[in-house]
Amino acid sequence: GLTLALLILPMIIVATREAIRGIPQSIREGAYALGATRWQMVRHHILPYSLPGIFTGVIIGMARAIGETAPIITIGALTFIAFLPPAPLVGTPPFVNFEWLAAPFTVMPIQIFNWTSRPEAAFQQNAAAASVILVAMTLTMNGLAIWLRYRLRKNLKW
Repeated sequence: GLTLALLILPMIIVATREAIRGIPQSIREGAYALGATRWQMVRHHILPYSLPGIFTGVIIGMARAIGETAPIITIGALTFIAFLPPAPLVGTPPFVNFEWLAAPFTVMPIQIFNWTSRPEAAFQQNAAAASVILVAMTLTMNGLAIWLRYRLRKNLKW
């Protein structure tokens, strides 16, 4: 997690800085002219207008983190876990099992790497299906970023 955070943090910082820099100076000056303090100007004008760009940067950064398998395989291959965590839902009351929150787990790229190294056809099919899920998650997050940016910008009144 720390490796991926360090990988995408610069992208999120740059997206945030550009979103804030993209707010016209006239909005800042108008807020000051109406008697707003610096904090009020940031809270009521700068932050709401820059949120679409900030959210887009965060979501695209997270999508990139999902797609980045090399650091995960390089760093995390040493901690591969070959068993599944307990199921969160069980058939007996209280029907919810929270043991899975503390259970060790592995990440999908390492699981795909493990499956592709096995000769059986079923493992190859599992690896292909897991790869499709990773691609679908990345495309969904990018689509969500585009939709969210469009939706938030539509509600702004310049």
